[in-house]
Amino acid sequence: MFRAILVEKADGGQRAAIAELPESSLPAGDVFLEVERSTLNYKDALALTGRSPVVRKFPMVPGIDGAGVVRDSTHPAWSPGDRVLVNGWGLGEVHWGCLAEAARLSGDWLLALPATFTAAQAMAIGTAGYTAMLSVLQLERHGVTPAQGEVLVTGAAGGVGSVAVAVLAKLGYRVAASTGRPHEADYLRGLGATEVLDRAALAAPGKPMQKERWAGVIDTVGSTTLANACAQTRYRGTVAACGLAGGMDFPATVAPFILRGVTLAGIDSVMAPMELRREAWTRLARDLDPAKLASMTREVGLAEALVVAEEILAGKVRGRVVVDPGR
Repeated sequence: MFRAILVEKADGGQRAAIAELPESSLPAGDVFLEVERSTLNYKDALALTGRSPVVRKFPMVPGIDGAGVVRDSTHPAWSPGDRVLVNGWGLGEVHWGCLAEAARLSGDWLLALPATFTAAQAMAIGTAGYTAMLSVLQLERHGVTPAQGEVLVTGAAGGVGSVAVAVLAKLGYRVAASTGRPHEADYLRGLGATEVLDRAALAAPGKPMQKERWAGVIDTVGSTTLANACAQTRYRGTVAACGLAGGMDFPATVAPFILRGVTLAGIDSVMAPMELRREAWTRLARDLDPAKLASMTREVGLAEALVVAEEILAGKVRGRVVVDPGR
């Protein structure tokens, strides 16, 4: 038996609760993982609350991230005792995820846990931090360097934003952090932001072309915020779009792209190829200050995760939330 959060259909919607489940209920997979830590991302919060149709098969154990120890494996790459992590691949959507003490997974989805990280640290990063690193890599590949000017990070007090600010600052970029929580200004400066902006400055509809300011942007918000960020990006700058906390729409024009040569780069963390995942985690091990990671992290148990999911969607949680399924 193992403990897990189980999402089931109920009264035309869904219900999430702690359950004791037999190991025989786990879906097919060639690796049995003893989950030491999981985490709560924005997508996990949507899955737990039912605010968005993230869960596509019921019943479902949510949790798009996990880290732990291989107990059994028939996959050639993994042996009992190996320490691994997993991000995405449809976990918590179409395949049971890691908000549980155990998971059965495809070995093709797993990465070796970097030696520099504990399971808790890896899950403090999780999909949010891994997505932030994918975004940084896109800025670099399109030639955005610290010498070219400021980089804007929107939704900066959230999970993706917090890691993005910390990584960019360590790499020498001047970071402008946009947030709707002005009381988190000291927190963001502690992560390395050189300026903290009120998100209201980007939230209202603006002109298709605005004053050039940003050499690069990492946007977690979408909608009007993303449109304004593109309109303010400097000639041949790059905008990495990786979130939709403000909406899925994009009320913009092509003007920044055809008149300033701005690049809009989409970031997909769910199905990213394995070589890109390895690169991102290698860079996180090098470019993310462990002390800053600790400053943005809190840890909860499975039951608390159900409450914290609501707080994440209400914008009340800063940084990252690690889940200990044994609590």
